[in-house]
Amino acid sequence: MFNIKKTLTIAAGVAGALAFGGAHASADTTDYVVQSGDTLNKISAKYNVSVDKIAAQNNISNVNWIVTGQHLSFATDDTTSTQTASTTTAAADTSSTTQAASTTSSTDNTASTSTQTASITTAATSSTTTSSSSSSETAALNALIARESSGNVNATNGQYYGLGQLSAQARSIYGGNTADYNDQLNAMKAYIAARYGTAVNALAHSNSTGWY
Repeated sequence: MFNIKKTLTIAAGVAGALAFGGAHASADTTDYVVQSGDTLNKISAKYNVSVDKIAAQNNISNVNWIVTGQHLSFATDDTTSTQTASTTTAAADTSSTTQAASTTSSTDNTASTSTQTASITTAATSSTTTSSSSSSETAALNALIARESSGNVNATNGQYYGLGQLSAQARSIYGGNTADYNDQLNAMKAYIAARYGTAVNALAHSNSTGWY
């Protein structure tokens, strides 16, 4: 049961509520008159102010007990500012994360492109080198054949015979005893590979000494 003084205070609060339409909001504080069915939780949710803040600013010791017609006054600017700052921070964090992810993706793509370009360049260089080496080998082999036999599979010079003018001993090891062009060519290549490694080396030796 309320004492007369408290009853008169509540009545005055009700009258004030009727005069000001139930609630009045200013730039710094909100004045609110408790309505039937209200709880601090409802008021807190409605005005986005914590229950503890409302209780502290209105000297309410029991947050589960308020009275219809009770006059409440509480500040709202701090909460709004806090929420705005929180939203701004969250937006900034999201933006930073997105930019970082974008930068990382760009770096990965650049690295991938550089690697692919390097691989293509290496493959092209290798192919060019191989082609050039093959051409040099063919040219050197043809030069040796022209010098030794002029391309005549039946050419002889004592014990030397065929395209490469191989000796009887060399022919016993590498073949080339027939008049077949490919047989003599393969024998000549085998002899060169075993003795000089490459036709280019064999030609260099021939140019220097007159024989190979």
